[in-house]
Amino acid sequence: MAATASPGAGGVDGKPRTSPKSVKFLFGGLAGLSAGLLRQATYTTTRLGIYTVLFERLTGADGTPPGFLLKALIGMTAGATGAFVGTPAEVALIRMTADGRLPPDQRRGYKNVFNALIRIAREEGVPTLWRGCIPTMARAVVVNAAQLASYSQSKQFLLDSGYFSDNILCHFCASMISGLVTTAASMPVDIVKTRIQNMRMIDGKPEYKNGLDVLVKVVRYEGFFSLWKGFTPYYARLGPHTVLTFIFLEQMNKAYKRVFLSG
Repeated sequence: MAATASPGAGGVDGKPRTSPKSVKFLFGGLAGLSAGLLRQATYTTTRLGIYTVLFERLTGADGTPPGFLLKALIGMTAGATGAFVGTPAEVALIRMTADGRLPPDQRRGYKNVFNALIRIAREEGVPTLWRGCIPTMARAVVVNAAQLASYSQSKQFLLDSGYFSDNILCHFCASMISGLVTTAASMPVDIVKTRIQNMRMIDGKPEYKNGLDVLVKVVRYEGFFSLWKGFTPYYARLGPHTVLTFIFLEQMNKAYKRVFLSG
């Protein structure tokens, strides 16, 4: 008796078929890849560049680095500026990644990030590119004040200890400490941001009045330490990202000084 291929296993010729859902699962995450790359190219390079320049400008003539509070202020300035520059790419990223979850008649169908930026500006106006800029900048201020300042402070502490020299091992240890501090500082802010974005309407009123109301209700009904729920996986994501960011930054700074400033 000839075997009959089941409809789910393949087509009429018996060859396996790839489900459209499988294709969507595999490649759907690539929809916002160009926007994600542009966001990193704008936000990350701007914040790190501004921080490095301001840090060097505010370093004393004898090489004395700025104090921790001044480092935090430099980090806030760099973060807010970087977030402002990177907001258009983030708006495009959010829309492109959410497009696949919309009904077919509501999808925008952006081809890439540049097509998205042009169409948003043309169809909805240029100010739309900076929609949500204020909360994005507020989060960036907290994250960068913690990340950049704690990295510089940790690196300085390790160098002053006498057990480390200015090399990759020192940069690795300082960036891991920075990732830990950044995770602790940014998780409450992320919880506020997420709860506000996903809040429901109860009896015609929004679930939360503002960010402070979110914090108060979370602490009251879920406990103080619930602000750091999921700390380990969050740090597992942010730690390596912080390590790679600062190691590459340090190596590029050294290469720049060696090639362009050594003469």
